[in-house]
Amino acid sequence: MAIATVDPSTGQTLKSFQALTDAELEERLARSAAAFASYRRTTYDQRAAWCRAAADLLDADTEHVAELMTTEMGKTLVASRAEVAKCAVGLRYYAEHAPAMLADVPADTAAVNATKAYTRYQPLGPVLAVMPWNYPLWQAMRFAAPALMAGNVGLLKHASNVPQTALYMEELFRRAGFPADVFQTLLVGADKVEAILRDKRVVAATLTGSTPAGKAVAALAGEELKPTVLELGGSDPFVVMPSADLERAAQVATTARCQNNGQSCIAAKRFLVHDAVYDEFAALFTTAMQAWVLGDPREEATKIGPLATEGGRTDVEELVADAVDKGARVLVGGQRPEGPGWFYPATLIEGLTPDMRLYDEEAFGPVAGLFRVGSLEEAIELSNATDFGLGSNIWTTDPAEAERFVDEVEAGMVFVNGMTTSYPELPFGGVKTSGYGRELSDLGIKEFCNAKTVWVA
Repeated sequence: MAIATVDPSTGQTLKSFQALTDAELEERLARSAAAFASYRRTTYDQRAAWCRAAADLLDADTEHVAELMTTEMGKTLVASRAEVAKCAVGLRYYAEHAPAMLADVPADTAAVNATKAYTRYQPLGPVLAVMPWNYPLWQAMRFAAPALMAGNVGLLKHASNVPQTALYMEELFRRAGFPADVFQTLLVGADKVEAILRDKRVVAATLTGSTPAGKAVAALAGEELKPTVLELGGSDPFVVMPSADLERAAQVATTARCQNNGQSCIAAKRFLVHDAVYDEFAALFTTAMQAWVLGDPREEATKIGPLATEGGRTDVEELVADAVDKGARVLVGGQRPEGPGWFYPATLIEGLTPDMRLYDEEAFGPVAGLFRVGSLEEAIELSNATDFGLGSNIWTTDPAEAERFVDEVEAGMVFVNGMTTSYPELPFGGVKTSGYGRELSDLGIKEFCNAKTVWVA
C-alpha cells in the first residue's frame, strides 16, 4: 500500500510520501537507541512536564488535527475533535499517575530473610508500535503516553493511509520539549516490520490491528524473545434482556455500532435480544439506525462519514451480500449510495445463520446483526460462540443476570447498561483471538517495564 493521504470522501489522493530507505531506517534505529540511553535517566517530574506540554499543544491544535484525521480516514469532525481531547486527557493522566504506578513496591522482608526487598519498575528501551488508521491519534497515544512516562522511547509504524497524522505525533512530542528521537515516526511499509522487530535495539512491540497481523508479529517476537501487547479484532455481543430500558438501549446500540463510521474493534456488532422484547427492540433499533445521517464528515449534522478505504467498503458489501443471498433480511440500509467516496449507510440485518459469514466474522463498518435468544444462557452461549473476545455489553436491571454475564462471558471487558469504551483509568484488551496484554491503567504502563526484584541482606 502506498504511503499517502487519500480523502475517503472523494477517493482523491491529496499527498504522497516516500518510504524511508534502508539506510534512513538504520539511522533512525540508531538514533532511537542513543536517545534511550540518556532519556531513561530523566526524572518523572521532567517527563510529566513534557507530557503536560504536549497536552496543552493538542488543545491548541484541535481544529488542525481534527481536520487532518477527517481528511485522512473519514471520521466526522465531531468525532475527530473528541479524539484529540481524549488524547490530551490520556497525556495528563499518565503525567499525574505514572510516578505512583511505577514506585518501588516493598516486600515482606522477614519472609524473604532480608533487611530490604522490593520490586523496581524500569523501562526496557525502544518499543515498536504498529498502529491502525481507525483512531489514528488515540491508538498511538495510548501507547505513547505510558511508554514515554515509563522512560521508554517510541518507534511508530503507523498505517500507510494516515501519514500526516503520524508525522504530527512526532512533531508534537518534539514541540513539547521531549529530547530529539525519543519518539519517531517511521514512514515504512508493512514489509519492513519484520526487520525492525528483529533488530536487537528494538526490545518490544505493540500492535493494534487484525488477528492475522497480530499472529505474524507474535510469531516474530516469539522467535526473538521480545514482549508484545496485541489488541486485535472483535465481534462484541450486545445483550438485551427483558428488564432493560429498551429505548435507551436502542439509542446506545446505534452509537455503539456506528461510532467512527462503524470502524471500531470494540464496536458492538452482534445484538442478542431476548425473545420477550425482540420485536419492540428491533423496531426501536431500526428507527434509531435510520436517524444516523450519512454524508460529508465535515458537516456538523453528519453522523456517519465514508469508510476509510475502498477495500474496506468492498469487504463490508461482500459480507452483507453473502448474508442476503443466504436468506438474511435487511431492515435498514444495505446499499451503497451513488456518487464519489467510500460511503456505506447504517445497516441492520436479522435472520443471520451459522452458514453466513456475517454470523461470526467482524464487519468493519456500520453493519449490525440482530439475533433472537430465548434465555440468558443462550445469550451467553452465543456471545462466546466466536473466536474473538474483546468487549461485551449487557442491558439488564437484574443484578443476578448482570453478575452471571460478567462471570461467564469470554471477553476482556464487560460493560453493563452502557457501551464499551476506553478510559485511561481502566485496563483495555482482550482474550482469545482478540489478543493479549493490556493497554491503559497501571497494567498498561507496566507492560513495557522490567519488574526488577531487589533483595538486600
